[in-house]
Amino acid sequence: MVEQSVWMQKVAADPGHSAWYIGRMRGLAEAGEDLAGEARLIDAMAPRGSRILDAGCGPGRVAGALAAAGHDVVGVDVDPELIKAAQEDHPGPRWFVDDLAELDLAARGISEPFDVIVCAGNVMTFLASSTRRTVLQRFREHLALRGRVAVGFGTGRGYEPDEFFADVEAAGLTRDLTLATWDLRPHRADSDFLVAILSPAE
Repeated sequence: MVEQSVWMQKVAADPGHSAWYIGRMRGLAEAGEDLAGEARLIDAMAPRGSRILDAGCGPGRVAGALAAAGHDVVGVDVDPELIKAAQEDHPGPRWFVDDLAELDLAARGISEPFDVIVCAGNVMTFLASSTRRTVLQRFREHLALRGRVAVGFGTGRGYEPDEFFADVEAAGLTRDLTLATWDLRPHRADSDFLVAILSPAE
């Protein structure tokens, strides 16, 4: 049994937290806000029909956009309420409730590795700190030989880039590209957000 994620600690403390987040995302979508920025970058990285895992998919905005673009998408999140909303709002991907630190999709009948794994929306900072390296190892285990991982999170949320990249290396991944935003702005020392493109270490 792994340490409970920060997200599920929030849900335990405030049972309405998931519903609030779902409502917020639905409200932004109804208002016409651009919620597909991460998906556009992932789509540019992936040939048509790629196998993509949205790790920490929440209510499904990234996975849904990627499925609409023609990819074979699996979404995984620890929060059952978020997965229920994803199923309602974004038919197409396959959705699973699971803790990323215990991710074993082969046990669910999905044995083929993924061309791209995307982990957006500050998911890494909502993990229990004791599980971050394990989650990156799980990504490596589910990644195709020439696959890539795209991770994005705010750097002022208790997980700084140096610590993250140490975990990346320990997990058997290597850094290909470091950005400050999902729209390809360069990362600098004072950037408050990190987008890292990773691949399997040789």
